[in-house]
Amino acid sequence: MSTITTEELSATTLLRFATAGSVDDGKSTLVGRLLHDSKSVLTDQLEAVERVSASRGQEAPDLALLTDGLRAEREQGITIDVAYRYFATPRRRFILADTPGHVQYTRNMVTGASTAELTVILVDARNGVVEQTRRHAAIAALLRVPHAVLAVNKMDLVGYDEKVFAAIAEEFTAYATELGVPEVTAIPISALVGDNVVEPSANMDWYGGPTVLEHLETVPVAHDLSHCHARLPVQYVIRPQSADHPDYRGYAGQIAAGSFHVGEAVTVLPSGRSSKISGIDLLGEPVDVAWTTQSVTLLLEDDIDISRGDLIVPSKDAPPTTQDIEATVCHVADAPLTLGHRVLLKHGTRTVKAIVKDIPSRLTLDDLSLHPHPGQLVANDIGRVKIRTAEPLPVDSYADSRRTGSFILIDPNDGTTLTAGMVGESFAAPDPVKDESEDDGWDF
Repeated sequence: MSTITTEELSATTLLRFATAGSVDDGKSTLVGRLLHDSKSVLTDQLEAVERVSASRGQEAPDLALLTDGLRAEREQGITIDVAYRYFATPRRRFILADTPGHVQYTRNMVTGASTAELTVILVDARNGVVEQTRRHAAIAALLRVPHAVLAVNKMDLVGYDEKVFAAIAEEFTAYATELGVPEVTAIPISALVGDNVVEPSANMDWYGGPTVLEHLETVPVAHDLSHCHARLPVQYVIRPQSADHPDYRGYAGQIAAGSFHVGEAVTVLPSGRSSKISGIDLLGEPVDVAWTTQSVTLLLEDDIDISRGDLIVPSKDAPPTTQDIEATVCHVADAPLTLGHRVLLKHGTRTVKAIVKDIPSRLTLDDLSLHPHPGQLVANDIGRVKIRTAEPLPVDSYADSRRTGSFILIDPNDGTTLTAGMVGESFAAPDPVKDESEDDGWDF
C-alpha cells in the first residue's frame, strides 16, 4: 500500500462529497471500489470483507461491504444509514458520505449533502433517469452543492454502449440545468469491474474524460469563506471563577463564516446591542484575527447581556431580524407537516417556538411544476413554507450562507426532526394565491 507523508497530507486540500442514487444503482460498490483501488483500505478491513463475501458464496470480495457496516444493511443489501468515510490520495483529502437510495431514507441524503461541495449521483444504465434520481438532483440543487457528477453505472451490462450513456447524460443534464445546478460532469462507469472509477476503462475508448477519482482530485474547491458575511453563533458564555481572571467574560463558538478582528465594531443579535472586540482567544492563546470554522472566544469592551443562541456580527454587516420566514424545505419526518403546525425552529444555536403559517406550494419532481396550497407536506416532499416565530431571528439568505441561512423544524413533543429548511430558496413559480380562509389567530 502506498503511503502519504505528513508533509504531503498537510499540503492537500479537502473535498467533502456525497453519493446518491436509487436502490441497487451501486453506490456502496462505487465507494468500495474507490477505497480499494486508491489503496485506502487497511489489510484487516479487506480480509474481513473477503471472509463475509466467501461465507455468502461470492467468488470476489463484495466491496459494498466496506461502507455497508450495519447488520440490517448487510442482511437487506441496501444502505440505510449515512456511512461516512475518510480517505486521502497524494493530491487531496476526502470526507465521503454514502447516502441511502431507498425513497423512505431520502431524508438521510439531506444530511449527507448538507455540507458537501460535490454530489455523485448514480444511475443504472439499464434504467436511466428515474424519480429518485430527480429527487436527489433537486435536493442537491436546493442545498446549493456547487458540483454534480452523473455516474452512469453498470455500463458492462449494456455492452458499454456509448448511445445509452449519451442519452442518459443528455436527459439528466437538461433536468439539472432547469433546477439551477451550476455544473454537471457525466462519467460512464462500472463500479463492479472498476471501469473509469480509479483507472481508465479499456472497454470504453470512445470516452475521453476523467475517471471518477481524477475528477474528485481536480475539481476546484473554494473553502475560503473569510470574505463572506462574518457570523459567530454563541454556544457558551465563559466566566471562569479564577483569581487570575476575575473579570473574564468570553463568548465562545465556532465562526460560521467570515473573519473577526480585534478592535472591530460588532453587534449582538437579536438584541441589537453593540460593542467592540477587545480580544480573541484561540486554543487558549490571544490572536488578532480569527476566521471561519475556527472555534474561538470573543471578548468585548462592554459588559452587555449575551447568552447561548445570540449571533455576533460586524456592525457594518448585520442581517435583518424577522419573525416571518419564507423558505423551501425538504420534509423528512413520517408525520406530515400541516397548516397551523406548532413546532420548534432551530437556527444556529438558538431554538424558538414557531407556527406554520402557510404552505404555498409543493414541487412535482417529474416536470418541476408546483402544486399550489397542498395543505400539507409528507415525508420526502419538497415545498415552500411560511413560518411565524415567537421571537425575532437574524437570518441570512441561504444563497449567501449555507450555515446561517438554514434551519430545522422540530416536533416539540418528542424532539423529532421534521423538516430541513433553506431561507429564501425557491424554484421558478407563479405568484401564490392568497388563501382568504387563512386563520391568523396564533399566540405570537
